[in-house]
Amino acid sequence: MDDMNFLHQSFDGSSVMNFPPIIIVEDDKLLGLSLKKYLEQTLKLNVQLYSSSEDCLMNFAKFHPKENPFCLVTDISLEQGSDGLLLIDILKDKGFEFVSIVMTGFASIETAIAATKKGVFHYLTKPFEIENLKKLVIQALQTKLSTVLPREIVSEGEGVFAAGDRNKATSRLKIDRPTVEDTFEGMIGRSKAMRDVFDRIQKVAKTDSTILIMGPSGTGKELVASAIHKLSSRNLKNRVSVNCGAIPAELLESELFGHMKGAFTGAISNRKGRFELAQNGTIFLDEIGDMPQLLQVKLLRVLQERQIEPVGSSENIDIDVRVIAATHRDLEKAVAEGKFREDLFYRLNVIPIKMPALKERREDIPLLISHFLDRFVSADRSNEISFAPLTMDLLMGYDWPGNVRELENVIERLVILRGGNEILPEDLPAKIFRSNPLATHQYKTLFELPEIGVDLKQILSDIEDSLIMQAMNRTRGNKNQASKLLALNRTTLIEKMKKKNLEL
Repeated sequence: MDDMNFLHQSFDGSSVMNFPPIIIVEDDKLLGLSLKKYLEQTLKLNVQLYSSSEDCLMNFAKFHPKENPFCLVTDISLEQGSDGLLLIDILKDKGFEFVSIVMTGFASIETAIAATKKGVFHYLTKPFEIENLKKLVIQALQTKLSTVLPREIVSEGEGVFAAGDRNKATSRLKIDRPTVEDTFEGMIGRSKAMRDVFDRIQKVAKTDSTILIMGPSGTGKELVASAIHKLSSRNLKNRVSVNCGAIPAELLESELFGHMKGAFTGAISNRKGRFELAQNGTIFLDEIGDMPQLLQVKLLRVLQERQIEPVGSSENIDIDVRVIAATHRDLEKAVAEGKFREDLFYRLNVIPIKMPALKERREDIPLLISHFLDRFVSADRSNEISFAPLTMDLLMGYDWPGNVRELENVIERLVILRGGNEILPEDLPAKIFRSNPLATHQYKTLFELPEIGVDLKQILSDIEDSLIMQAMNRTRGNKNQASKLLALNRTTLIEKMKKKNLEL
């Protein structure tokens, strides 16, 4: 019988099961048996294994669609030309209620996107950790089929999904929402790195010790300073901030310590500096690593003597200020290079707090996304926004050089520019899309060198022509947008099109 005709046969019959079965369709017998045995032993659920779409559908011919929800784990490319995605389509056409997870040993972004558009819950590239499949099956059964599994099974997947979402049926991947335990004074984190930061803040907040917060830009160093001040005994007084890298060197001294009338051109009156404005409170010296060396000497004296001298004054002013400094630079390296005073470094680094880069706490990314969605999406739409599984994979795999600040900007952009409620991989900025090996794998394996060889120059020229025309067609002739898709300057794209005589 023709495979395509067989796949469109009708089903009848009925069956009722206490818990949804797990259906595995895998033509690699050894792998299929390994998956079946592992899931049966760890989840204590009914696992059925089939080697082809035909065998699977023959079994389901005796079931009534509405009475048999299940979890389908299928390879995309099966023997005898079978197609796992086609199997999903046919089962859906017949009205079966299920959630699907697809596996493939030949990753390409087109296949992943095709799977996502069919409502596939998750996309796994072989080889994968079998533990990850187990957690995905638990999450799928709980969130997609509204199934209440035994607690011992649910505990196997703890941390993969939010408890509040376990009994919600959805066709898309919902974002894990932060709980009360995940939030601390405006910061969000479930990772060990962030919990260590929270613990350190609570320990030092009640003291008057000088704090040095270190970490890449965009990690939330100012939030840490704010939390320390809020939890300190000085919280009823001012917390004054100054960015040492944003103020010109010739003005920074006056900004910090104040000045007297006539001290320099334009000083038409006495002016208090930031230290004096922070009296009995906290001063936050952001980007301290960018402070000019001449001012480093004066700041060291302030920390030692607890006195400031306004520009143009011969009198000192006593200060009682808690100092918190922050920097994205490696100050120990700067000290070794003679760019930062060693004595000042030790005065500032009484209690260090290291802020982790976002790529060092990837498990917090879904929580942060949920937080930013609440900020940027209106209340009536906040529960409607969802992410395709591959989209989340790409967001989780990106290194985020701009850290939390960059993630916040990306989510705001997606909310504003995306018309629908589901965020798809193609909605992401190109730099995120291209940074993932899954997105570039197709270009590495697209061609196989034939025995007779190739005209490399001509092939590369043809590929370039094709990609330029695809970009122009996709952007409807907008050269600015097309050049961004191709990571080219607009003038370079125009020159190439003229040289190749390419027109829409």
